[in-house]
Amino acid sequence: MINRILRLFKIARKLSTSGAVETINQIHNLPLLLNIFFNIISIGSTKKISLDKKKPGEKLCEALEGMGTTFIKLGQFLATRPDIIGEETAKNLEKLQDRLPAFDTYQAKKIIKKEIGETQYNNIVELSDPIAAASIAQVHVAKIKDENENKDVAIKILRPDIEKLFNEELDALMLFAYIVENTFTKARRLKLVEVVYLLREITNVEMDLRFEAAAANELYENTKNDKGFNVPKIYWNYTTKKILTLDKVDGVSIREYEKIKSLGIDLKILAENLIQHFLKQAVRDGFFHGDMHQGNLFVDGKGNIIPVDFGIMGRLDKNNRKFLAEILYGFIQRDYSKVAEVHFQAGLVPQDASKDEFAQALRSVGEPIFGQSIKDISGGNLLAQLFQITEKFNMPTQTPLLILQKTMVVVEGVARKLYPETNIWEVSRPVLEDWLKDIKSPRSTLDTAINTSTEIIKRIPDFPGLMDKASYALQLMAEGKLNLGLKNNKNLEIEQMKLKNLRNNLIIGFFGIVIVLLLVF
Repeated sequence: MINRILRLFKIARKLSTSGAVETINQIHNLPLLLNIFFNIISIGSTKKISLDKKKPGEKLCEALEGMGTTFIKLGQFLATRPDIIGEETAKNLEKLQDRLPAFDTYQAKKIIKKEIGETQYNNIVELSDPIAAASIAQVHVAKIKDENENKDVAIKILRPDIEKLFNEELDALMLFAYIVENTFTKARRLKLVEVVYLLREITNVEMDLRFEAAAANELYENTKNDKGFNVPKIYWNYTTKKILTLDKVDGVSIREYEKIKSLGIDLKILAENLIQHFLKQAVRDGFFHGDMHQGNLFVDGKGNIIPVDFGIMGRLDKNNRKFLAEILYGFIQRDYSKVAEVHFQAGLVPQDASKDEFAQALRSVGEPIFGQSIKDISGGNLLAQLFQITEKFNMPTQTPLLILQKTMVVVEGVARKLYPETNIWEVSRPVLEDWLKDIKSPRSTLDTAINTSTEIIKRIPDFPGLMDKASYALQLMAEGKLNLGLKNNKNLEIEQMKLKNLRNNLIIGFFGIVIVLLLVF
């Protein structure tokens, strides 16, 4: 408990001296008590004060970058939550640079040897100094012996003790969030404890490189027959929780347009391929790379696109894929009644809403976009505006679709930098048409019917038991003993109980010290 409190004070001091508190005050005025606390905690230190004319969000980026791993990850997470920090600040935080100094190669070798064992370690013929370093891991290139061949690979290695440091700082931030939520009523709507809890859950997965390896492997299997898109192969014998080994990328960054052109690659075709491969992953496979910015995309001498960094992936179920394809295709056709119908069929808009009014709202999104020049039309921005419209009709937020929308904006941006006149809609049409034809084909319909019938037949023996359970549940609901509105998130509830106990212990400890002082003096 004492360590947690000391860590909290260190974080508070870091926040107050980095310029983060001043910047946050520019975005949203903090309560007076919090400002007094931060001023007291920074006594005796030199505050970093930014005198330039940058936007508050940009200043916050710089402050978070200077505070290390936990705060870089916090900034990246908040960039996905404009509902908490506002659209403008969220966009500024998307520019957050995830770079830290590398740790030395000697230490990297020790980690690899410990993780994969001495026998396997001896199969590493060469290991370079780090070629890239971020807040959680760094990357080395190497040669390994695999199936009697020397293979050029990249090895990603977690920073030493990063998981321990990250969780300790987040524990302290969780306590701080709990204190703020329970001290300032207005702060409760921000759900700060839930934000910190979700950040820890997400990043702890990211810190297990086996999950990233599994994601890369799944994307590889899905796309191995797609011409023009090559996912690096994973070497499982050299992959553990702390290290990830995959094929070294032999290509140039997709941002180096002149180099790509010098290889004789048509930038127009490359831009179109990028969009089509992304859409195939989303609507055909339901599993897509969720971080396809320029730094994560390379192009080889044959014009193949090679993605790297599989820490952020998106997943869509079949209903969401159908929903996405039909909506985008409906907008291509400018058939707003059809798009409205899809929303109602999917149950995404309350049935008592007016279908005609909803179609009119969709038209208000679509027509201004189609009135623009082709090069200015963005499918990602269209989806963003669509989600804003559907919120007004009480459509619940679909997190997977939000991830897809953000990724689509990035992919379109990369494509347009390659070839500014890229017609997103014409490029998207064949992929969407093919997939919609496929899911509506007689064979697909028959397969769906067979699968559904099989599931029903499997469950027939359980039917009497299910009816008994349903009857008992209805009885509990009638007696007011069952509340279906409660979220079943036991882990978060346990975390909040721990924080409550910690707060009570702090109060008891404080009064205990006061009583002892009164007795002594």
